[in-house]
Amino acid sequence: MPKKKILLLSVSAGAGHKRAAQAIQATALAYPADTEVLHLDVMDFVTAGFRKIYTDFYIKLVNKAPTLWGYLYHASNEAQSDSTMEKLRRGIERLNARPLLQAIADFAPDVIVCTHFLPAEMLSRLLRKERLHCPVWVQVTDFDLHRMWVHEHMAGYFAASEEVADRMRVNGIPAERIHVTGIPIMPAFTQHLDRKICAAEFGLDPALQTFMLMGGGAGLGGLDEVAERLLSLPGNFQLIVLAGKNAPALQALQKLALRYPGRLLPQGFTDKVERLMACADLVITKPGGLTTSECLAMGLPMIVNSPIPGQEERNADFLLEQGVALKAYDDVSLAYRLNYLLQHPDKLRDMHDKAQALGRPQAATQVLQAILDTPV
Repeated sequence: MPKKKILLLSVSAGAGHKRAAQAIQATALAYPADTEVLHLDVMDFVTAGFRKIYTDFYIKLVNKAPTLWGYLYHASNEAQSDSTMEKLRRGIERLNARPLLQAIADFAPDVIVCTHFLPAEMLSRLLRKERLHCPVWVQVTDFDLHRMWVHEHMAGYFAASEEVADRMRVNGIPAERIHVTGIPIMPAFTQHLDRKICAAEFGLDPALQTFMLMGGGAGLGGLDEVAERLLSLPGNFQLIVLAGKNAPALQALQKLALRYPGRLLPQGFTDKVERLMACADLVITKPGGLTTSECLAMGLPMIVNSPIPGQEERNADFLLEQGVALKAYDDVSLAYRLNYLLQHPDKLRDMHDKAQALGRPQAATQVLQAILDTPV
């Protein structure tokens, strides 16, 4: 049997859509005889102006004016598809689609998987006009369904949860085309990692309660200030802080670590996040669909901080309703909630158990299996 050629299309507006595609691609390595996979970022095939609006403007908007982004998120969810603005938006997208369509033709895929609504919308029109003849699947990357993800002529949809699947049905997607898989995460987060071994790699005490603070975000102060507030809480625990590529923050954390020997582990950009998570009992993070799915896959409860209005807000609501997370609005409420969990270990254990039950570590495998099982 020839290999099934799978094309993954993502959009680098935020990291989650790209990471979901990368997770599917990495998981496909377990099927070397069955698959040939190519991952393309749609933003590599559009004009500089379109790219600036779709990526740079989005990132600036969610960071500088999150309330405005929330309004746009909800307004676009309610917009009529035949409105003048929607027709104009789709027209601009079509003008930017030509180089991408050539790349698709060059690869000649047997199936396409979109981890962002933009390529799904572009390809829906081509399917309707019979200018594209391979099935197109859609992987939703949040615990919510925005109207812009829903398009005609899609072969199938992968949903993060049963609730998202229900919203898909309400929006007219046939039930037989919906697969509740979860959100694809990298294979590294699906392993059973030994806490003692991982802790030894970073000089951590595996027997000591450990919390991880990921990247700060809107609503929190400087990472060193937040870390100092948390370390001043009563109780003996370790704190891992991921500063990413923020060199000044990492330097400030390293200086702070000298005052808290054996209790604070600052980390810059690292490809070992899953091994650090294996040392942790709780993660403090922004509620992005991919990051929270990684936490759930590893059975880690969360304190989610200052979600962006829109998709992150919906993600946070889902996690809170499921009992796997608490929500912090600023560094004061974050310290209060962490102190609460220190004083109520039974609550933290209950959140851990629920996170472990809710996690879907095999999401990428299930996505690939559904694709491979469906005749072309």
